[in-house]
Amino acid sequence: MKNQIPLSFPVFNGNEKSYTEQAIQSGHIATFGAFINEFENKLSKRIKTHEVVALNSGTSSLHLAMVLLGIEAGDEVICQSFTFCASANPIVYLGATPIFVDSEKDTWNLDPELVEDTILSRIAKGKKPKAIVIVHLFGMPAKMDEIIEIAEKYGIPVIEDAAEAVGSTYGGKSCGSFGDVGVFSFNGNKIITTGGGGALVSKHTELIQKARHLSTQAREDLPYYQHLEIGFNYKMNNLAAAVGVAQLELLDQFVTKRRQINENYKKLFSSIPGITFQEDSEKSFSNFWLTSILIDNQITGFSNDKLRVSLMKRGIETRFLWKPLHMQPVFKELPFYGGKCAETMFYSGLCLPSSVDLTIQNQELVVNLIHDELVKHH
Repeated sequence: MKNQIPLSFPVFNGNEKSYTEQAIQSGHIATFGAFINEFENKLSKRIKTHEVVALNSGTSSLHLAMVLLGIEAGDEVICQSFTFCASANPIVYLGATPIFVDSEKDTWNLDPELVEDTILSRIAKGKKPKAIVIVHLFGMPAKMDEIIEIAEKYGIPVIEDAAEAVGSTYGGKSCGSFGDVGVFSFNGNKIITTGGGGALVSKHTELIQKARHLSTQAREDLPYYQHLEIGFNYKMNNLAAAVGVAQLELLDQFVTKRRQINENYKKLFSSIPGITFQEDSEKSFSNFWLTSILIDNQITGFSNDKLRVSLMKRGIETRFLWKPLHMQPVFKELPFYGGKCAETMFYSGLCLPSSVDLTIQNQELVVNLIHDELVKHH
């Protein structure tokens, strides 16, 4: 059955059509054009104090971030385990080794105490980590004060994977702006989209200048093609940026709506035992890109997978939380520090439909079906 209620579907009700038509009429549809500059400038103003390079994906942004920080073959990089594989794959592209670290149960993100334990353990083994990759899962800010303090204590740069956290803040400061380098994703299912796209941000001007150079095949400023180093074809195109400018104009509305959807779910679930949510702290402001729940099957009588299948039969798309990377077959031989936090959340969690255009009636349908599932098992 086709999904009648998708997990996270893009909404184009602003200037997307007008801007893309302008881009086409300008003749600039590739990696040069006014909308690229406008998108970078508007995103830079949004996150404050940081310069931006618009790229063609979040993964490209992560890879380039690691290149900028000098990660090479034989290095080790601490990486949050509870995340999508794109957070770790670029480490492997460079011949380095991901060192996976568990999450904490408050934000579901990287556990600061375990990060410090991991750093000390790797140093004791003669290998100081070259960087730390922290992820703001589903838009929820990680415990950045503690993580940055530890990173500075040991002189290790931080790559902030804010792919899911455009519009989220921590202590009033934009996610993506805490680390030495931050990255965003504008994939089709994210809170704002450019179709496919990403961005690299940093307060270090020299890193931004280097990123601009490397993202356009490291071509030298000469009347002919000359390359002194290996570059990448990673720049965002002007058509995608045109969509991005229009989407950025709607970001505040989108964040407000997704947060309202999250609040609605919490109210609708209040009478259903055994369901808990990812929660904001006093310092954090999540965009709630996806509203995610944990299911205690000892109370509900059903598992996350049973619920997923039941909802799928009714045309409602849900998704497991990320399978921890240390549990992935491709990474199974690599070091992991922590316990069962991420693993437990994977086996009990589910992401619920969270599109900006989701109606309260849609949400009531989802929750009523879950209530029916509960009744069946009691």
